[in-house]
Amino acid sequence: MILLRRLSGPAPSALLLCGLAAWIAGASPAGAASPGVQKPAPGAVSKPVSKSTTTRVGQVPAKRPIAASAKPGSKTGSAKPKASTSTQTRAAARARAAREAAVPRYKTDATGAVVPDLHAAAAIIYNPQTQQVLWEEHSQDQRSIASITKVMTAVVCIESDPDLSQVVTVDRADTVAASTTYLRAGYQVSVRDLLHLLLISSDNVAARTLARVSPWGPAGFVARMNEKATELSLQSTAYADPSGLDADNVSSAYDMARLIAYASADERLSAIMKKSEYKLTLARRPVTIRSTNQLLSRADLEGSVLGAKTGFISRSGYCLATLLKMPQVNQPVAVVVLGARSNAARFTEVRNLVTWLTSRSQAPR
Repeated sequence: MILLRRLSGPAPSALLLCGLAAWIAGASPAGAASPGVQKPAPGAVSKPVSKSTTTRVGQVPAKRPIAASAKPGSKTGSAKPKASTSTQTRAAARARAAREAAVPRYKTDATGAVVPDLHAAAAIIYNPQTQQVLWEEHSQDQRSIASITKVMTAVVCIESDPDLSQVVTVDRADTVAASTTYLRAGYQVSVRDLLHLLLISSDNVAARTLARVSPWGPAGFVARMNEKATELSLQSTAYADPSGLDADNVSSAYDMARLIAYASADERLSAIMKKSEYKLTLARRPVTIRSTNQLLSRADLEGSVLGAKTGFISRSGYCLATLLKMPQVNQPVAVVVLGARSNAARFTEVRNLVTWLTSRSQAPR
């Protein structure tokens, strides 16, 4: 009816005819809101739309890409999270220590002789047969010795001539804050296995258990360790516990060179310290323990290690006392390094000292 009334009136304008044609075709008139598109409210300001964000009716709008730096740590883009300063510092320190440990270093002393350039706190090369110091640096300085303490623990244990097949029970008190151990309260272990745990894997619970079941008891055992040090004239040596966890276990490189030679003279102890691994049964399960002494795995030192013990706590740094068979000098030589900068460095320091001694013995006189 509206259409008929419009057509019968004055001639329609061009705009009206275009709108009418579009309406007949089913499209919306010009200027009208398309279906599904909201018409701007009166007074609203229209924003220009770029071609890259234009969206057709019924089309899902494309998500705007997020910049790689929009979220810290985001995996978007090629940016990678940066390591913290402390992590970078530790990594740099480890790399520096590895470089220093990997290169043999020598220097010239005041007399013009070529000698080892030591990076550890103290070291010595000692001939126990002649009691001669072949080379030393700060060897009389008293320092914390960590688990090298266990050498005296083994010496005191074995001097009471224990029944190595005797089975003892680990006490809960033996395991408190023990750090390195394979043992748990209630485990039943032979004295023989405890000695292997003590000297091969540096087991702290084994040290405490051996002291507790000894004829002296825990406190008396430590007293006996100090008495033995006096008997051996280890003047810089004092013990506070049988495991070495106590930083008050102190000695010098010179004393420890003499002690490792003394302990290695007992075949019962030397046979254990020569082993790179040992198999035992704990709580009905087979267990293989491996030596903390990396010298035992070196082909160039195969059969040369007569005795050795490692040690580490933060106060002591990385330590190693060893007795080596030296064909070049036809005598055993004790080499001790205290306060090395890393685990690898203590073994490299010992190898450097041995290399220096070998080259010196082979030099023409």
